[in-house]
Amino acid sequence: MNSRTTHAPIIEMKGIEKHFGSVIALAGVSVDIFPGECHCLLGDNGAGKSTFIKTMSGVHKPTKGEILFEGHEMHFEDPRDAITAGIATVYQDLAMIPLMSVARNFFMGNEPTKKIAGISFFDRKHADRVTMEEMSQMGINLRGPDQAVGTLSGGERQTVAIARAVHFGAKVLILDEPTSALGVRQTANVLATIDKVRKQGIAVVFITHNVRHAMAVGDRFTVLNRGKTLGTAQRGQIEPEELQDLMAGGQELVALEGSLGGTV
Repeated sequence: MNSRTTHAPIIEMKGIEKHFGSVIALAGVSVDIFPGECHCLLGDNGAGKSTFIKTMSGVHKPTKGEILFEGHEMHFEDPRDAITAGIATVYQDLAMIPLMSVARNFFMGNEPTKKIAGISFFDRKHADRVTMEEMSQMGINLRGPDQAVGTLSGGERQTVAIARAVHFGAKVLILDEPTSALGVRQTANVLATIDKVRKQGIAVVFITHNVRHAMAVGDRFTVLNRGKTLGTAQRGQIEPEELQDLMAGGQELVALEGSLGGTV
């Protein structure tokens, strides 16, 4: 992956702080994201991952710092501004209606219409065709566009959400723990989808606490710990054990071992 040498960053987050009253959730986070890369953001629970992505995607306004998108400073008023700019987030809960068809879920909020006798109707034929094409490109073979989302596996639902975001113009795709509740096979399918998206030149921010999943598709790895970044490493520069150690606050554990005479 050489996009870092051929492109400028699509997103730069510089010295981002986020305070909730006296609680400092982010304490000066700086990260850049390049087109066509999968940038993995790793951290245990409470590390600040959720606050970080909500700040990047317009849910939270930073207390300090600046966000540059395509070289311009951005002040997102709400998530809609971020989506309009091209930053899409796929959250764990996926915001889908299980009893509705895949096609209706795919186009929810962006329904294509056609006019008959001057009256607008949902263009089902167009929606069905696009849904089947997009899902096929992502390696999902639906029984039909009217198949209910609730009959899909967790990995397939993740893929629907990812394909939907890409179809509607995402330049940056933020994935919030997309593999956390999946089995081995479904995880492999989602990781393959991430790889396909990255190869289309879209920047993927992969939020996870699973080092193995990150290592499978990541180009660069940034570790968050207690609201701070512990640096960014490129693929090949860091071993899985080192990443796991950083996530768990390995240096603190070493210090504790020393103070307890190696009994930890």
